[in-house]
Amino acid sequence: DVTHVMNNTDVGHMVDDDAIDAEGEDKMEAARKRLLEDKKAGKLPEGVDLDPSDPYAIAGFYADAFLEDARTLGMRVVEEAESRPELMPRPTRVVRAMLEMVALLLERGHAYIGSDGVAYFDTQTFPEYGRLSGNTLEKIRSGAGGRVSASAQAVKRHPADFMLWKPDPTHLMRWDPAELLGRDIGLGEGYPGWHLECSVMAAGVLGEEIDLHSGGEDNIFPHHECEIAQSRCASGRPSFARYWFHPRFLMVEGGKMSKSKGTFFTVRDLLGKGFTPASIRLELIKTHYRSNANFTEQGLVDSARQVERWRGFLERAEASDEAGSRDEEAPRAFAAAMDDDLNISAALGAMNSWMNRRPTPTRADAALLREFDGVLGVLELETGASDAGASDPDAERIEDLIRRRGEARKARDFAEADRIRDELSAMDVEILDGAQGTTWQRKARL
Repeated sequence: DVTHVMNNTDVGHMVDDDAIDAEGEDKMEAARKRLLEDKKAGKLPEGVDLDPSDPYAIAGFYADAFLEDARTLGMRVVEEAESRPELMPRPTRVVRAMLEMVALLLERGHAYIGSDGVAYFDTQTFPEYGRLSGNTLEKIRSGAGGRVSASAQAVKRHPADFMLWKPDPTHLMRWDPAELLGRDIGLGEGYPGWHLECSVMAAGVLGEEIDLHSGGEDNIFPHHECEIAQSRCASGRPSFARYWFHPRFLMVEGGKMSKSKGTFFTVRDLLGKGFTPASIRLELIKTHYRSNANFTEQGLVDSARQVERWRGFLERAEASDEAGSRDEEAPRAFAAAMDDDLNISAALGAMNSWMNRRPTPTRADAALLREFDGVLGVLELETGASDAGASDPDAERIEDLIRRRGEARKARDFAEADRIRDELSAMDVEILDGAQGTTWQRKARL
């Protein structure tokens, strides 16, 4: 079995991820300033009234926002966590366990306290450090310049040594080790290193040796190397995770995501631009994880059309008078593709080829499509089209044009009907003719 856990990180990586010795900007402090500015400007979402000076309120605000977006996109682990909250542990609730791991590493000689009071992991006590990424301690030593400040390097035994605990009585979120552990281990009030939380939560929920660990390719080094080192030295086991799953970067319109270029989007941004949860989810999952996914407007539009085609097939199939018989070849081809290193493109191809062979689908086809969707998870997501005109200032004019187009079609004045469609298109309105009549929605734009 492949077991997984999703970390709902309410501490989060509290400094920039590249700053492995916690010398970057305190992300919680940055969030506090941002929320304080939004509160003063009246920009907080309706119904939200939080105290920006309370770090737990800040963490809760962002955790709740993440959970809401995850539910919108149909992330199953979030739904399961409603009855099994242990599936989504929060770092602020396991700081004591983090300190227990630090204490164990100190006792076993795998960690030390520098002259700056920081607890560091001693990478030279773990010969396999760098195996996952292909680094070696010598390579890291020779290329250490610029990774961390000279002052931080001066107190470390090796440039690759990473922070486990940093004393800082001024940090917005901080804990007293002696108070939490009930004993003094030589560390002052402060906060944990950002590699530590993942190891502790994984061990607490799944055990000291897990089947599958995932993360973006940029997490391979140093984050995952550090997790392996501290976990194995604490547990004494031969491995931390048996399999590693590293998706490649998500690109936007062929380039890196960038706020300054206007190519950084949240789920809420995309929904506000007219894209549906189903189209967003399909666009995110349809590229093989070993390839860079190029998130584009055309791709979202194509994904939306694909989902609507599947929904139309399902609607016809479930309304069929024929029970039909199950096609055994299609699910075999779909499963074989997914078993082949998660070849999602081939799986979707097998599914669409099967649908093309079923021009008159039956109820058995409906059941099979729902099986496929058990993997894809798109058909039950909100369509987003039901309230298309609820707050659109042009809704009345659009409805009138659609009515006039319908009348033109009945009168077989197709030239006028086409002219009205072109007028609606120029207004960025997309009309959908179906068995239940004509509906409309705004064309989604990035």
